[in-house]
Amino acid sequence: MPTELEELVSFLSSPSPQLTKAAVDIVRGLTGSDEGMHSLAKYSSTVLSSLSRLLNAPKEVSEPAAEALVNLSQDSNLAAEMVRNGMVKTAMEVLYKPESSITRLLVMLLVNLTQLDAGSASLLQTEDDKVHGLYVMKLVRSFCRTTHEDHDDPFEHVGSILVNISKQQAGRQLLLDPKRGLLKQIIRQFDSNSSLRKKGVSGTIRNCCFEAENQLQNLLLVSEFLWPALLLPVAGNKIYNEEDRSKMPLELGTALSIEREPVTDPEIRTQALEAIYLISLQDAGRRAFWSVNGPRIVQVSYEDEEDPKVMEAYEQLGSLLIHSSGEETSGETTK
Repeated sequence: MPTELEELVSFLSSPSPQLTKAAVDIVRGLTGSDEGMHSLAKYSSTVLSSLSRLLNAPKEVSEPAAEALVNLSQDSNLAAEMVRNGMVKTAMEVLYKPESSITRLLVMLLVNLTQLDAGSASLLQTEDDKVHGLYVMKLVRSFCRTTHEDHDDPFEHVGSILVNISKQQAGRQLLLDPKRGLLKQIIRQFDSNSSLRKKGVSGTIRNCCFEAENQLQNLLLVSEFLWPALLLPVAGNKIYNEEDRSKMPLELGTALSIEREPVTDPEIRTQALEAIYLISLQDAGRRAFWSVNGPRIVQVSYEDEEDPKVMEAYEQLGSLLIHSSGEETSGETTK
């Protein structure tokens, strides 16, 4: 005789809409606690496949099904099972159906799944050259097209997906491919008022800068947008004098000539400084940084920084700039 839980799970596939609706609501409730998650995990194969099918149902059923999957995907073992069973593909297919009404939840599900290497690889479609990068291009387009000033911003979590996939070399190479132009589109979202978008953009830039040794040219191709995105977060709200601004590109100097809202999130400031550090490890990257008067901004803004982790990132960058400057001066002297 089936247990109560087995019976509940079977109702997820009931031909009766009322029974299915009642069952999925109860399952959603169970996923809100560790005990409930543990109980459902015993029937994970049936639960996950049933909930996956229900993503195509009307909103009153698809929404609790998606919420349950988001909760379940926080467990790495269940998330891995979802990835193996093609949940990334399912989520992307449902996400771009015109009648889909669970966009935010599906994006959040993809955030959780791409925290796994296998999930990122699935989203990157690394095993199929014909469609490689198609899912990511769709998500970037949606991320950049949505009106992020609206209260409802269903694609704002795409920034977190981009951070996840850019932890893998395949993801970084895709984003840095100049023919696709994805990084340029992403960086421009740093102007958003959404802190979630800003953090996603800064984390993605920072991860992409790990490719600076081999892809510096592709990074600097978008320098018009890259340097403001990296330097404005650390510049605070100070107005820089005309002499300093005259040594900067117009887009950076103009921004630093007026009062502006400071970036209060220390994680974003840290990521920006780490990205600059990774670029500056390369001789050409360091020259590019000096050419926009970046060291002056770092020097001025360091004086007002109070967060220990951000100060550590400043000091790491400062040490590199001083050391490399000394080496270059020594090299010129011995010539």
